[in-house]
Amino acid sequence: MGRLFCLLSAAGFGAMAVFGKLAYDAGVSVDALLLVRFGLAGGLLIAIALARGALRQLPRRAVLAGLGMGVFGYAAQSGLYFSALARIDASLVALILYVYPVLVMAGAIALRRERASRRRVWALGIALTGIVLVLSGASTGRFDWLGALLALGAAFTYTGYILVGDRVTADVPPLALSALVCTGAFGTFLVAGFLRGGTDLGFAPVGWLWLAALAVVSTVGAILLFFAGMARVGPSVASILSILEPVVTVLAAAAVFGETLTVTQWLGGSLVLAAVLVVQWPRRQSLSGLSAGSAEPTADLRV
Repeated sequence: MGRLFCLLSAAGFGAMAVFGKLAYDAGVSVDALLLVRFGLAGGLLIAIALARGALRQLPRRAVLAGLGMGVFGYAAQSGLYFSALARIDASLVALILYVYPVLVMAGAIALRRERASRRRVWALGIALTGIVLVLSGASTGRFDWLGALLALGAAFTYTGYILVGDRVTADVPPLALSALVCTGAFGTFLVAGFLRGGTDLGFAPVGWLWLAALAVVSTVGAILLFFAGMARVGPSVASILSILEPVVTVLAAAAVFGETLTVTQWLGGSLVLAAVLVVQWPRRQSLSGLSAGSAEPTADLRV
């Protein structure tokens, strides 16, 4: 069951971009999506964490660190991701974002938390080549380079979030950390909306359905399934199975929106996923859970 839970979690995370696009089609703005998503998800995760005692006796430093990660790092990363999603295809956003496991590896090596190896250098080169192919394979006449840069910014921001979180929240239970991060991000978008004079929630009623799916299926459900799966199969296997996530996004976007990738982009995306597999295939625990989006110790929220 552990592997099934991990695959279902990856499918939930992979559907996030599609739910976001459907919400945009219903008239939901980026600001409203972020506010409602983190409000619903943060509230549910806090309730679950309280019920399970995950927040009990947490030191004040840990609580402030978790909230701070949401207020600054995760809010920025999510803002970049969903802004990119409003401009370019969901499949492209997913493939560009998924370079982050290799970026985490490179960052860990640069910070001397991990050692460089021939395999890891090859993985970095393969991933960078893949991203170049994904971007160069786009139709120059309609391709939005700002959207692509926003997606790259999301990948780099998520990399920083993971590397920082590895050090400041290593002793915080992952469920508690996820709840605190979502709550902190909600606070950021609540304050931002207030400063702008309020967030427009006057979109079509169906938009609430897609926002609920985004929060319940692609955030809370996906996180809990990942925790359950990882507890049974371990972080290394869970990280490898998580590679299904961008595949689900690409296939779902093709089915729902008719999005298509060029042959060059398919090749580039395959290289990115291959590089992630190279990075993840059995290695030390140090950052194994981090570079593939594992929830231990940093909260596995994706975007």
